[in-house]
Amino acid sequence: MPKVSTRNRIIQKADTLFYEVGFEATSFADIAAALGLSRGNFYHHFRTKDEILDAVIAYRLDKTWAMLSAWEDTSPAPRNRILCFVRILIVNRDKIMAFGCPVGTLSAELAKLNHAAHGRATEIFALFRDWLTSQFRALGAGKQAEAHALHVLSWSQGVASIAAAFRDDAFIHREAAGIADWLDTLKLQGD
Repeated sequence: MPKVSTRNRIIQKADTLFYEVGFEATSFADIAAALGLSRGNFYHHFRTKDEILDAVIAYRLDKTWAMLSAWEDTSPAPRNRILCFVRILIVNRDKIMAFGCPVGTLSAELAKLNHAAHGRATEIFALFRDWLTSQFRALGAGKQAEAHALHVLSWSQGVASIAAAFRDDAFIHREAAGIADWLDTLKLQGD
């Protein structure tokens, strides 16, 4: 396995800390200490916290795009690909119960801060929305494709918020099954 560059190690650690601790509460010193880096080595790669934030958002966008592309290869059936999206609630349930949704928590925090990067962070939601819309179009949802996509996206965000609040594993499983059942009620043609 190739060695990860110091810059990429900083981005990955910042991503984790922004998710688990929060963007505002995470300092340069926190990231450097978690990696065992000197300040000089750290500042060689990033001069401002906003530079790190931009790199973390780009990293998350790349990871999201790669995940969506992988889901495209999992099944020829759009319903099954949508269920891949739903399953991330179950696969990531421990982290979701501990910290919420990584996309939702960062976007919400940046909105509260009125941070300039809020719109860029929202691009991750846009990737999910657009990808889900294309899956619903393939299912034959026509003009309702985007509405269905936003319904699934908002449902999953609600599940993540409630799961984080109550730390209820069974709730996540019930709601994921509920989304799958809802998909079955749509009676769309591309399934």
